[in-house]
Amino acid sequence: MTAVLEAESLYRFYHAGDDETLALQGVSMSVEVGEIVAVTGPSGSGKSTLLACLAGLDEPDGGVVRIGGERLSRRPEEERARLRATSIGILYQSANLVGHLSVEENVGLAQQLAGGGRGAARRAEVLAAVGIAHRSHARPAELSGGELARAGLAVALANEPAVLLADEPTGELDSVTAESVIALLRERANGGGGVVLVTHNPDVAAVADREIHLRDGRIER
Repeated sequence: MTAVLEAESLYRFYHAGDDETLALQGVSMSVEVGEIVAVTGPSGSGKSTLLACLAGLDEPDGGVVRIGGERLSRRPEEERARLRATSIGILYQSANLVGHLSVEENVGLAQQLAGGGRGAARRAEVLAAVGIAHRSHARPAELSGGELARAGLAVALANEPAVLLADEPTGELDSVTAESVIALLRERANGGGGVVLVTHNPDVAAVADREIHLRDGRIER
């Protein structure tokens, strides 16, 4: 199997006055093509910090992240942003939608940041795949919780990313919508990508191929 994401010995420190918080302490992991990996652990264990480092949104103080063999860490933000736009889909509960744009325009923006992609045809395809095509002209404030989740997923999938990173993807969803979102994450993995999902929900973690449990910034199991 081929690793689409590799993280080696990630360290992340935060300073507040004389206090130092060790958010990540030597975390190493990889994700293979076709694989879903769940990252679990109590609050404060380093899950969100790890996800931010894997996405290139935060720089680790030590270690390296590679996407498809290409180094993401220790590069100028412009280069990280390019790799993020073309190879990484990020699904936060609401943060990847621009409020004044429609659902379709949000997907189009993701395409534009990655260099254009397949244009209108791909937008229609991904909106239909996540079941939000009928709300394509609505803005985020006009969507229900389930529709927001689907719209956010459409943006994350816009460019068929090699790696999809999802933070609590079913956090505020009813069980039917949650099952459909998980099914779409599995579909992305089966389509040649790798998925990392951060979750507190044991039922969601159970659908992953592997689980990485963090405690105090280290992999416990």
